[in-house]
Amino acid sequence: MQLNQYKQQVNYKLLIMDSFFIISGIFLAAFALESFLLPNKFIDGGATGISLLIAETSAIPLYVLILIVNVPFVMLGYHVIGKVFAFKTALAISGLALVLLLVDFPEITQDKLLVAVFGGFFLGAGIGLSVRGGSVLDGTEVLAIFLSRKIGTTIGDIIILINILVFLAAAYLLSIETALYSMLTYLSASKTLDFVIEGIEEYTGVTIVSDASEAIRLMIIEKLGRGLTIYKAKGGYGRHGIHKEYDVIYTVITRLEIRRLTIEISKIDSKAFVVMGKINDTRGGMIKKRSL
Repeated sequence: MQLNQYKQQVNYKLLIMDSFFIISGIFLAAFALESFLLPNKFIDGGATGISLLIAETSAIPLYVLILIVNVPFVMLGYHVIGKVFAFKTALAISGLALVLLLVDFPEITQDKLLVAVFGGFFLGAGIGLSVRGGSVLDGTEVLAIFLSRKIGTTIGDIIILINILVFLAAAYLLSIETALYSMLTYLSASKTLDFVIEGIEEYTGVTIVSDASEAIRLMIIEKLGRGLTIYKAKGGYGRHGIHKEYDVIYTVITRLEIRRLTIEISKIDSKAFVVMGKINDTRGGMIKKRSL
């Protein structure tokens, strides 16, 4: 009984957090669209950019276009990702359209550079918060995931191709200058989105192969205050494929600690083989640095 109550409490907390992220994302995105992009005829990439482009070249309101353009992506998300995601996304997009209809945000500035940078910043923050809540306000990534599975290319390549088409259309229908500023808006939005999703601390996974693995293990634990995992491995190198058994150390650090780790490893073993890779998210374990 206690276990069921605990699960219910966790589910309620997750629901509240998801709702907070999605609602905050809706208002930030609506603020970016009405206070920066729409009054200055700027667009973004993806489904939002398509909606803005049509709104600029027709008499159809943006809140109607947000709904119409994203309907196919929501339906696709139902089949590709799942019904919970599709339901949350439908609610988030409907909420964005409703806020655009009912809330009147004032125009902040007409300075093109400020519009591009801060319009993209608030839009990216809004989309990022909605993603953290388990939904999306722009369905382009759903299409990218679907096409990547069908034709075998990467999601990033598909998104870039879609945005190239959007910005080429903007250059033709609006102006080349508007298209260039819109590209700056997209870059600002995408960087902010990454920052919101990944958080302030960017973690890096580090794999270390060294004959002095024990000394490096003690250094990571005692000097850096980080946890680690040790793998037993066998490798080969050289023309004759020399086989050798060794310990492989794997640890996770922040980007601010990379320099210090590199220096400490070089003090112990200057020939150590070190591989570093960016980590988008971490959960559990000894991620937070312990006090020394």
